[in-house]
Amino acid sequence: MFIVLGGAFSAQATEYSMGSAARMGPGYFPFWLGIVLALMGAVVLIGALAKRAETTSISRFDFRILFLVVGSVVLYGFALQFLGLYLSVFLLVLISSLASHEFNWKVAVANGLFLVAFSYLAFIRGLGLIFPLWPSAFGN
Repeated sequence: MFIVLGGAFSAQATEYSMGSAARMGPGYFPFWLGIVLALMGAVVLIGALAKRAETTSISRFDFRILFLVVGSVVLYGFALQFLGLYLSVFLLVLISSLASHEFNWKVAVANGLFLVAFSYLAFIRGLGLIFPLWPSAFGN
């Protein structure tokens, strides 16, 4: 799957201008991302076909996990405008963490706080993107 998706993305990216590493065109990043994905798929495939590979069984599909992860992302998309970046990211992490079989409140809260700080540093400070940071009721 990784090889096919990576190859397809790379092939489609060649339709756009590539540019160079110093001055990237619109096709540069998707092309190399597809190449990396295809290489990662090749590594997984070779590892799975090795004689030392472990045999694993796939358990029954758990729709609760799917609902929690996808639902938290959808909730984030709707909540960002009303709750702001900080609370939306924190809620996203907490709700999606409930999908884990090893869920721990302390770890989930620590991850949420870390990702709130990372989101601020990367997107607000680093890239200069404009997001509402706090709920609109706070008047920002």
